[in-house]
Amino acid sequence: MDKRILIAEDDAVSCKVLETTLAKWNYQVTVTRNGAEAWAAAQTPDAPLLFVLDWMMPEIDGVEVCRRIRSLNRSPSPYLILLTAKGRKEDVVTALEAGADDYLTKPFDRGELQARLHVGERIIQLQTELATRVQELQEAIASVKVLQGLLPICCYCKKIRADHNYWEQVENYIGAHTNVQFSHGVCPDCYNAVLKPQLENLRRDSGSSVAFT
Repeated sequence: MDKRILIAEDDAVSCKVLETTLAKWNYQVTVTRNGAEAWAAAQTPDAPLLFVLDWMMPEIDGVEVCRRIRSLNRSPSPYLILLTAKGRKEDVVTALEAGADDYLTKPFDRGELQARLHVGERIIQLQTELATRVQELQEAIASVKVLQGLLPICCYCKKIRADHNYWEQVENYIGAHTNVQFSHGVCPDCYNAVLKPQLENLRRDSGSSVAFT
């Protein structure tokens, strides 16, 4: 599991406490001091998928950082926890509507923060696995051609009427519309009905030619 996490906290003491706490839990912590730094870090290709953001920060607040990160449409989507002294229901609604996944009020309980981070890790792991499966399915669909619908076929010569009213051999039509490749052989019925008589005729003709000469 990716243990990288980004924190954004403008208060030096709170930032140090949070960084130390996360480091004890074996997270690789990226520290930013305001919303602008957090937003800049979030746009990098190797940005962490876990974020703990203070709400009230200089330049760009945590709610706006959440909103901007969601606009990136990254897959898997980052897990955003907003950490703030605000605790009214309206504040929670504002944070969640902006794109935050979770919300903790200050002073935070360390056990609760750790539990919520574990939830974030599980969600990110599920998203990553789902994205992998979707990609594999898309690749599989792209490599498969499927014949559908009604195909007119001649009841005598078994040719198929293809596009533009052209008649062509079954193997030619199927080969053009699927990834199937044909190898030719002779079934027992055709051998007895067609090939065996031809071979016997050839033997008789060869024997007659020898006797004549």
